[in-house]
Amino acid sequence: MWAVAVEKMIFAAMRALIAGIVMFPVGVFVLGSIPWRTGDLGLLVFALVFGSLTGSALGMCLGTMVPPERINILFGVVLTPLLFTGCTQYPWPSLSRLEWFQWVTACNPLTYVSESMRAALAPSVPHIRPWISIVALLGWLALLTAVGVRGFLRRAVD
Repeated sequence: MWAVAVEKMIFAAMRALIAGIVMFPVGVFVLGSIPWRTGDLGLLVFALVFGSLTGSALGMCLGTMVPPERINILFGVVLTPLLFTGCTQYPWPSLSRLEWFQWVTACNPLTYVSESMRAALAPSVPHIRPWISIVALLGWLALLTAVGVRGFLRRAVD
C-alpha cells in the first residue's frame, strides 16, 4: 500500500516537471528575455526534480489530512500563504530587516526551491547558500514523504 502512495507522489512530481517545461517558454515569450545563465545546470535540475517531489509530498500530506468536503478551504488557507512566503518574488537575504518574516519563510519548503533556482540561474542576486538549500530541501522531502505516506495508509485503511 505504501508503494501506491509513493507512486502517486512520483506521478504528481512528473506532472509538475512537465508543467514547468511547458511554462518556461511561455514565460520567456511573455517577458521577452530573461537575464539568466546556465552555468550551474546540476543545481537547477536538482531544484526542479527535488522541488517537484517535495511539492507532491506536501500535496499528499495536505490531501490526507483534510477531509474531502473541506478541500476547497485548503486553497485559501494554506496555498496562498505558501506562495507568498516561498521567496518566489524576492530573495531570502533581502528580508534581513524583517527577521521574524525570515523565520516564517524558512519554514516553507518552497523557499529552498526558489533559492536553489536563484543560485543556479542568477548567482549575482543574493541567495541562500546552495548547500543549505539542498540539505533543507532533502529534509523537507523526507519529513513530508513520511507524513504523507502515513496519512495515505491511514486514509486507505478507513
